[in-house]
Amino acid sequence: MRGTPEKMQESPKYFDLIGEIKDGLRFSAEEAFKAGVKRGLVAIDPGIGFGKTVWHNLEILNRLEEFKDLGLPLCIGTSRKSFLGKLLDLPDAQDRLTGTITTCVIAVMKGARILRVHDVKAVRDAVTVTEKILRAKKN
Repeated sequence: MRGTPEKMQESPKYFDLIGEIKDGLRFSAEEAFKAGVKRGLVAIDPGIGFGKTVWHNLEILNRLEEFKDLGLPLCIGTSRKSFLGKLLDLPDAQDRLTGTITTCVIAVMKGARILRVHDVKAVRDAVTVTEKILRAKKN
């Protein structure tokens, strides 16, 4: 997140979106390790929606696999986010299930292992089908 919660959405700018996010995540993880947090208890989250534009969020989702080299589980939280509302012209967060499922499926396909969602069963079902397809072998 850039700035405070009240101001983080005011014209967020990045020179190198993914590189800057990765640097911040790497630094935070290293600080956690130095403080004694065990590696198995740390996951990284690129912060969808926090100080980012709609297009920043789309780029993060499109390039998620670039976070794999940090060597930590990747967490994504797109559930009912405002960028989905802007993309789909859905001002009511309750109406964003389809966008949430779509972003979660893409996130899993690109390496996310932890999803923060409101509609657990619907997303779980979609992810289960996605994972079975990805693991299917030709007979």
